[in-house]
Amino acid sequence: MYSACLAVLFLKTMSTARQDQGLTAAQLEAFDRDGYIIVPSVLPPATVESLLVETRRLLDEELSLDDHPMTRFSTGGATGEDHVGDAYFLESGDKIRFFLEEDAFDPATGLLAKPKHRAVNKIGHYLHALSPPFTALLNHEGSAPPKARPAAVARALGFRDPRCLQSMVIFKQPEIGGAVPPHQDSTFLYTNPPSAVGFWYALEDATLANGCLSFLPGSHRWAPITHRLVRKTGGAGGTKMVSNDGARFPEGAEYGEDKKSEPEQGQYVPGEVKAGDLVLIHGNLLHKSEKNLSQKGRIIYTFHIIEGGEGSVYDGRNWLQPPEQGFTKVYPPGV
Repeated sequence: MYSACLAVLFLKTMSTARQDQGLTAAQLEAFDRDGYIIVPSVLPPATVESLLVETRRLLDEELSLDDHPMTRFSTGGATGEDHVGDAYFLESGDKIRFFLEEDAFDPATGLLAKPKHRAVNKIGHYLHALSPPFTALLNHEGSAPPKARPAAVARALGFRDPRCLQSMVIFKQPEIGGAVPPHQDSTFLYTNPPSAVGFWYALEDATLANGCLSFLPGSHRWAPITHRLVRKTGGAGGTKMVSNDGARFPEGAEYGEDKKSEPEQGQYVPGEVKAGDLVLIHGNLLHKSEKNLSQKGRIIYTFHIIEGGEGSVYDGRNWLQPPEQGFTKVYPPGV
């Protein structure tokens, strides 16, 4: 996994047409060095619009507040201890469910103070299987955008059997869109060894003003996965953070705490993007976003893949558990 040097050599032998479907050698080198890359204009405007139309349809037709448990999405802050973990959340791995923004509620009354389309923090976690417009992004039969196809990107990154395990539409609502503290995706989507990669598609422009992502370049090389979000045991329900007693880095000599560069922690770099851009995020990379205090929201679509091949173990304690049919294959049948 993440054997970028070998992948670069492999890509240099590929045709230009083939590279257009995955990643170029320069993009692979940047991902290996920084732990993230921004690939511009991956989604054509028509695809972006179709996904926004589907998002609006889900909010209008599928979200009913009459029987909603009013589950608020919380990252749990710096420690993750108060991360959302009710049954509505824990049982969302094979469903489309709606999680509300904490600041959409009146603190005095506890009642929702925003209309529903301005109150949702995210929609998840099975859009890639249950919503045709979002399914098309993962589709290996040709309906996915021709540039940076997920399967080709996964192959370029060295995945043997990539599986999509969760997908989300994430909102940064105007004025109330919450900040997300520095975190690593493999903390929440752990395999042994770590293998998660995030595909993050901007459906609207993301700027410093409305809470774009920021990254700590190179931190994927030296920042270990020290903790994991797991389900509580003993019938108590909910989630908790526990110390990680498994592998803390992907396999490879390029990883380890001794790889920390100077200055010791470095500076976070904002990743402003345009609608249609794709951000690829290494599972060990430290990244964050600030609260949206502007009048303009932003909407993105993201899914994560993990290695499902031999030698990679998905733990039964993870908060997200596979549906009966298993996590969704990214490669076409027979590949």
